Amino acid sequence: MQWKGLALALLAAEPSSAQLFSMMRFGCSQLTTDRIDPLVNPGSVPSPHLHQIVGGNSFNASMDPATHDLPSESTCTSCTFSEDFSNYWTAVLFFRAQNNTYKRVPQFASAGIKANGGILVYYIPPYDGRTRVTAFKPGFRMLVGDAELRSPSTNYAKKVCHRCMPLTGEGTGVECQGSDTVALPKAPCPGGIRSVITFPTCWDGKNLDSPDHKSHVAYPASGTFDSGGPCPSTHPVKIPQVMYEVMWDTRPFNDKSLWPTDGSQPFVWSTGDEGGFSQHGDYVFGWKDDSLQRALDKRCTGDVCSELKIQTPEEAMKCTKDPVVKEDYGGWLTSLPGMA
Repeated sequence: MQWKGLALALLAAEPSSAQLFSMMRFGCSQLTTDRIDPLVNPGSVPSPHLHQIVGGNSFNASMDPATHDLPSESTCTSCTFSEDFSNYWTAVLFFRAQNNTYKRVPQFASAGIKANGGILVYYIPPYDGRTRVTAFKPGFRMLVGDAELRSPSTNYAKKVCHRCMPLTGEGTGVECQGSDTVALPKAPCPGGIRSVITFPTCWDGKNLDSPDHKSHVAYPASGTFDSGGPCPSTHPVKIPQVMYEVMWDTRPFNDKSLWPTDGSQPFVWSTGDEGGFSQHGDYVFGWKDDSLQRALDKRCTGDVCSELKIQTPEEAMKCTKDPVVKEDYGGWLTSLPGMA
C-alpha cells in the first residue's frame, strides 16, 4: 500500500484532522517459512500447515509465555524498528496447476517499502488524535481468523479479506472495505492479491491470552474502530489496532490457460482451503521495555519515530532463521506441506 495514497485517502475522508495520519506502518521482511505454530500447536513439530513468519529470531515451536522473553532471547529482528522482537505470522498461498501440483506464490513488498516479502505491519491509535491506547504487555498474544474455515463466517466479515490489486496504485481504501472479499478473487489480478488481517482493539485488561487466543480481546461493541466505536464492558481497555498487509505476486499465474477448466480460481492457502476463508494471523508481543507505549503516546507515523531505534531494510533482511522442519517449498509439489 502506497503511503502517499493512504495519506490522501485519509485526508479526503476527514480533512480537518491531521492526526488521522498518526499510525505506525513498517515493513518486516521474511524471517522464515516453517511448519511450526507456537500459538495454536505449541511444541508440535511439524504443525499441520505452513506459515510465513516475520519478527524476532527467537521464534520457535514452543515459546512458553512463562519463560520465553522475546526481547532478551532474540538477537535480531526482521522488522524496521529494531526494538520490536514480536512475531507475526500468516498462512502461505499456493498456485494449484491443472495437473494438481502446487507452486508457492512469491511475495513482494508493498509500494514504498523495501523488504524481502514478509508482512507490512500497522499499529493504529484511535483516529480522533486524543484517545490514549494501552500497549500490549509481555506475554500477550492473539489470533484472528480460523485455519479450519471453509465457508464465510460472520465472525470475520471485513476483518480478514483479499483485494484484487490493479496494475498500478492500491485501489480504494485502507482496510477491508469496498470490493474486498473474504473469498479469494475469482479472476486474474493485474497487480497481485493483497491479504489484510485486522485484529481486535479492545482487551479485558486481565488476561494476556485465552484458550482460543481470541476471547480476551474483542472488536468494538457498536460501530467500528475507525468510527470510534466503544469497547464492550467485558473488554474495556482500548488497545492499538494491529493490522497485517501481505502482498502475493500472483501475476506469473495470470494466464487463464493455466487455470482450472471448470472456471474456478487456482489459488489455495497452505491450510488446504481453496476458497480463501481460512487465512489467519497470529501475533505474539515482543517489544522491548516500554518502547511501543512511548511510540503510541508520541503518535509516531509510518516507519519514522523519534522514540524508537530504526534499522535499515538491508539490516532487517539479514535477520533470517533456518526452518525447523526441513521441507522443499521452492519447486513444484505433489501435495501441500502437511497435506499428503
